[in-house]
This record gives sequence, C-alpha cells and structure tokens, in this order.
Amino acid sequence: MSLNNPVQEPPHENGLGKPAPTIKPVGTSPRGGVQPDYAALVNFLVQPFLESPKSLSVDCEMSQGNTRAWLRVAFEGEDKGRVFGRGGRNIQAIRTVIEAAALAAGQSVHLDIYGSPARSLETPPENREVPKKDPPRRPSAPIPSSKSRPN
Repeated sequence: MSLNNPVQEPPHENGLGKPAPTIKPVGTSPRGGVQPDYAALVNFLVQPFLESPKSLSVDCEMSQGNTRAWLRVAFEGEDKGRVFGRGGRNIQAIRTVIEAAALAAGQSVHLDIYGSPARSLETPPENREVPKKDPPRRPSAPIPSSKSRPN
C-alpha cells in the first residue's frame, strides 16, 4: 500500500440523507490556490435551518482581482430566528466557516443577510391598530406615612 496512491472514497452523507458537498474549484485565488464555491458552502450551511429550503437565495459577487467576495443571502422571514440562533450563535458560526474558507484562499468575504419580517396572515400591517399606552398615573396627594415623627 502506497501513501501516494489516491483512493477514491464514496461521498459522505451530511446527516440529512444527502451527500455532503465536495469542494469544487471555481477558479484560482490571489495566492494561486483553489477559490472556494461560496454559494454552495452557504447553501450547505444554511439549508438545515430552513423549513422550506427552496426559499433560500444565495448570490456571490467577486471583486475585480478575486480578493474579496460579497455574499448576499435571502430567505423567508419565518426562518430568520432559526438561522440566527440564540444570541446570533448560528449565524456567527456560519460566518466563521465562510471566513476560514476565504482566509485559506487568500481572500476576504462579507456576508449580507436579507429576509422579510414575519407577517401576520390575518391583517395586513397597514391596517393593524397599534395599541396606545395610557400615561402612568401619579397620586395627586402624598400618601401619609404610618410612622410618627419625633417632636
């Protein structure tokens, strides 16, 4: 058995019954290495959080010279909470993975997330009444104290 002989392995599953994405070279990075497929990476990282993965839209724009990538991600507003996670932990982990891939390719990356706010189905927002709060009431006269004052 030789260590230099590459062995073809079957694709691993990602736990969702689908094969995990393979790294496909999209081009070359400024360092001369392989440029990551950012759109596929974002799809792979975000889709498990979405109820309807078809609502996910990813756009990747590269700067001239391939030194900076700008990723725009959009999905339904109802899924926003799951994608961001408690305290933004999920989205921070996604950003970290994307930044690590960019760093390995000698690039920098910026991730923008777009999502419509969740809307109620029964009333459109423009017809919704905003409840008005009454101003806090103050007592008109001071309340007498039960303690007696020394004379």
